[in-house]
Amino acid sequence: MGARSQGRLCSPKCRFFICKKRALRPRGNTMWCSWTGDECNPAICNYAACAKRRLLPNGVCAMTVRRKTVEVGGPEREPEIGVKVRGKLFKKVGEKILY
Repeated sequence: MGARSQGRLCSPKCRFFICKKRALRPRGNTMWCSWTGDECNPAICNYAACAKRRLLPNGVCAMTVRRKTVEVGGPEREPEIGVKVRGKLFKKVGEKILY
């Protein structure tokens, strides 16, 4: 499964759909590719594209996909390393460990 949930497949009737071969023609209720002489299928066509650049490689429209955010953990904090102090510096600062 990945970082995205399943969305709808891209449709050639979408207003953002583009055929790079300019071969898309309406035929009845479906869209046909005049280059191959078959019904347009964006999932397997190499010349299918989206004007908003939202067509995923498997033919799913990225505008219909919702992202899943997963908290892996907060930002890791670096271990605090202190310097032990003795003598005159301890008397001036008043702390045994300086950060």
